[in-house]
Amino acid sequence: MFDLNSLRLAATDVYRSMAPTPQLAWPVLADRLGCTVWVKHENHTPTGAFKVRGGLLYVQGLLAREPAIKGLVTATRGNHGQSLALAASRMGLKISIVVPEGNSREKNAAMRAMGACVIECGKDFDEARSKAAALAQNHGLHLVPAFHPDLIRGVATYALELFEAVSELDTVYVPIGMGSGICGLIRTRDLLGLKTEIVGVVSSHADAFAQSFEQGRVICTDTAHTFADGLACRQPLPESLAIIAKGAARVIRVSDREIACAMRLCHETTHNTAEGAGAAALAGLIKEQALQQGRRVAVILSGANIDRQLYAGILDEDSASPTV
Repeated sequence: MFDLNSLRLAATDVYRSMAPTPQLAWPVLADRLGCTVWVKHENHTPTGAFKVRGGLLYVQGLLAREPAIKGLVTATRGNHGQSLALAASRMGLKISIVVPEGNSREKNAAMRAMGACVIECGKDFDEARSKAAALAQNHGLHLVPAFHPDLIRGVATYALELFEAVSELDTVYVPIGMGSGICGLIRTRDLLGLKTEIVGVVSSHADAFAQSFEQGRVICTDTAHTFADGLACRQPLPESLAIIAKGAARVIRVSDREIACAMRLCHETTHNTAEGAGAAALAGLIKEQALQQGRRVAVILSGANIDRQLYAGILDEDSASPTV
């Protein structure tokens, strides 16, 4: 996909629009889990999620290849769309973004505030993606995929920051949506010659990637009903699955209840907001904390974009929390 020099050049390009995000070891979190835990704070980007890195690099590369581009269209549950809306606005491009019906109101508002035309269509991401493809064909727009080498290289800059800032990590837990985040992490680890174990985390209610990883082939599910919308994939891409199958130690499932518990723990121990997908990595570590005692572990807090009422309700559910 890319070499180390190309990744460092990508970081230089990304840093023209945003600063590196911190990776912090929180003492209370370590005390609760029995291991040193570094949190990679991708909730601190200009869009509140890691996807912005890939969007900036993708649009820059697209304009270099196709300077007469008419406009963009893509599908998203929110963070991918926000990244492209920001990049398109900075490059003077029009963009239409298709989201599923009932998508996060606050994510929709953020995309519209960046100048995007937001279209609600379909029951889930995969149906929204089909609508975006039709719009591209009918109106001569460039269809931005959910998975592309430039998107991976862009988001991989977070992995470069993490691995160069924190030495000798034993394990990194990372959420899986369509796969760009974990694939960038795997590629960066390999380029740096590290032996760090990478564990992908999916929702047990949207476990197509876990099933595919276990069976060694693409397995699609009929539904992906999870409040962690960044994990709501039911049709894995063969390209991302191939990288994950080769480079991940395992892919584990966490329930919505376990994700909610991780969101509360993140708030209590770091005072940071994590959306559902953003807390999935921590939920994975909680599930496997017996395996990680005394080790050096990182979790990717991939985003913080969650509607206020939903987040308030999750924080108020203390009586339903498992003990951590």
